[in-house]
Amino acid sequence: MAEIADKQIKRLRSLLHEAETNVAAAKELLISLVGEEEAETTPATEQAGKVIEGVFDGQNMIGPDGKTFPVPANYASKSKLVQGDILKLTIAEDGTFIYKQIGPVPRQKVIGTVEQKGGQYFINVDDSEYRVLMASVTYFKAQPGDQVTAVIPEEENAEWAAIEAAITG
Repeated sequence: MAEIADKQIKRLRSLLHEAETNVAAAKELLISLVGEEEAETTPATEQAGKVIEGVFDGQNMIGPDGKTFPVPANYASKSKLVQGDILKLTIAEDGTFIYKQIGPVPRQKVIGTVEQKGGQYFINVDDSEYRVLMASVTYFKAQPGDQVTAVIPEEENAEWAAIEAAITG
């Protein structure tokens, strides 16, 4: 009797492993078809796990309790997140962080020059400096001295900008 139960347990484990492999393959295929951001907004991923809303500070999401959550730089750059945007973080049961922008702040586009100081990148716009993520600079292959179109909040007190496009570079 115990031998039959052992065989059933092994079979169940094998089926679960196969199902997990198929789900991972399906997610990869979905990402290749619609892109990572769109794939992350599917109802299945939104329902599982813990959900936290917070504000993007230019680099991280700050939760309602003041806790900081790291936002992947490539996601922030690709999505052109702007300081002040409202994000929703779903922490899946396996610990995966899935971000979605749910409340963009009013934006304005500006033209500025890329600068680098002490390993940090900035966009200089009419003598105002805005920090930018290194991932944005490298994605657009921008170099110090290049002009870029940047997106900033309409509110004037922002410290961060997102690069929209490289004008020179």
